[in-house]
Amino acid sequence: MPLLLWIILFTLLGGALSALAASAFLTTPESLRARLLPHLVSFATGALLGAALLGLLPHAIEGAGAANTHRVGMTLLAGLLVFFVLEKLVLWRHCHQDVCEGHHHAHDEHRDAASASLILIGDGFHNILDGVLIAAAFMTDVHLGIVTALAVITHEIPQEVGDLAILLHGGMSRAKAFALNLFTSLTSVIGGVGAYFALAPIQHLLPYALAIAASSFLYIAVADLIPGLHRRVDAGSGVKQFVLIVLGIVVIFFTPALSHWREGLRE
Repeated sequence: MPLLLWIILFTLLGGALSALAASAFLTTPESLRARLLPHLVSFATGALLGAALLGLLPHAIEGAGAANTHRVGMTLLAGLLVFFVLEKLVLWRHCHQDVCEGHHHAHDEHRDAASASLILIGDGFHNILDGVLIAAAFMTDVHLGIVTALAVITHEIPQEVGDLAILLHGGMSRAKAFALNLFTSLTSVIGGVGAYFALAPIQHLLPYALAIAASSFLYIAVADLIPGLHRRVDAGSGVKQFVLIVLGIVVIFFTPALSHWREGLRE
């Protein structure tokens, strides 16, 4: 199958699946959502860490060559700093609860509506970037692209649940909130196709694009998801979170894209 078709398929699939899963999730009883969402976030944390540290970074270092390892590290660091700034500018805002603390402390109706508009803009930028990251991974290796798309989907679902909750809280009908959320999710296709044509002439920069992808996954996991998990301090929750984080890592570890890496460990 042509590479561009792989990119379109998985950016489309990732956007549609995350939006549909979030919509289905919101139809469940609130008590059930409250129990399941933390588990989903824990699994997503492990998947993101595994994809970044076991998939994207090793491929970036291998592609750049040993002589340029420090450049990959600098790119990773720069990516972390950029995502920190973007989040400060409210262009990169992730919500993993039905009520997002960053947008829902206000009770004024006009402010709620403004928050709904803001989350659509931020989510659109976010999903375009996701498409770019998926495309960069596919242009390196098809299996790595699949792993990256899987990691994106796992963290998108809890985020989309939060986004839908914000849209509904802002006064939108369920149908309108679903349609707009689905539309912003599918902007990942734009990012993927754009990256394919932009990165194709500069293949030598792909390892650094992978390092940026890894930095985004690490930032989401460490700066956004893990602090939320620490809000549950009882021992039982901690054990469940740890098990699900490890499960997310294991799922990534046993994907075909990492088969060569595992063979190297056995030698």
